[in-house]
Amino acid sequence: MNILISGSHGLIGSALASLLAGRGHRIVRLVRGLPNSGPQEVGWDPQARTINGRALEGVDAAIHLAGESVARGRWTAAKKARIRESRVESTRLLARTLAGLTRGPRVLICASAVGYYGHRGDEILVEESAAGQGFLAEVCLAWEAAAEAARQAGIRVVHLRTGLVLTPTGGALAALLPLFRLGLGGRFGSGRQWMSWITLDDEVEAIALALGRNTLQGPVNLVSPHPVTNQEFTKALARVLKRPAVLAVPGAALRAVIGEAAGELLGSQRAHPARLLAEGYTFRHPVLEAGLRHLLAAGPAHSASA
Repeated sequence: MNILISGSHGLIGSALASLLAGRGHRIVRLVRGLPNSGPQEVGWDPQARTINGRALEGVDAAIHLAGESVARGRWTAAKKARIRESRVESTRLLARTLAGLTRGPRVLICASAVGYYGHRGDEILVEESAAGQGFLAEVCLAWEAAAEAARQAGIRVVHLRTGLVLTPTGGALAALLPLFRLGLGGRFGSGRQWMSWITLDDEVEAIALALGRNTLQGPVNLVSPHPVTNQEFTKALARVLKRPAVLAVPGAALRAVIGEAAGELLGSQRAHPARLLAEGYTFRHPVLEAGLRHLLAAGPAHSASA
């Protein structure tokens, strides 16, 4: 297949592009500005609402992963505007462009997040669960709705409601490792909040599954079937590293340091991958501690395997 990927140089996108290319697919990268490395790059500027639509004729599938980082930086008004616009407007631009093609793709797979559900305590969240409240829930709701033009054009649309993606090469786990290796790790707040997680290997394998399953559409929870509380997560990581994890970061202190974004570390989402399991997906790493041991044994060069 000819597969278009935005965000192909990001944490998930780079691993996914490598996986799919290794399986014989042709990867076309959607890049900001003018392409500079030949026919396998297509330029776009989501902020200016421009895209080279003619170059997208004939792609078989599109995977949209681009967006402003939620984890980096304090959530100022300007940062929140960039988070929302980079997701909602870029998705709307891509969906409308694909919908207008003469030879458009059969499927559009768009990133989303378990943040869709807001903070829900111990409630088990499946794809049919209602949207929650809060900034990220509102962003995810608008983000998913922005793909409507593609859906109306008959393109199968999948929304990847991804949890915390674990890899030592980036993201939250890479940020936590130095502290935990020094014995300075510990729970956030009460530690009772649920964390929905998935290894990078399973993330990209699940996306590959979504590419080929015509029965899979709408929201799909990309999370392990065994979520853990924040306290369980920190204890498991400490055991794997053979370090203590007795410290705790009080919620008030976390809010004072990083502001509104602290709510995402203190909030609780107990998501369940009902649709992936119904499609017969077998997780490589369904259990946290075993998954962490695999990731950390593989070393810093670990990436998703083809």
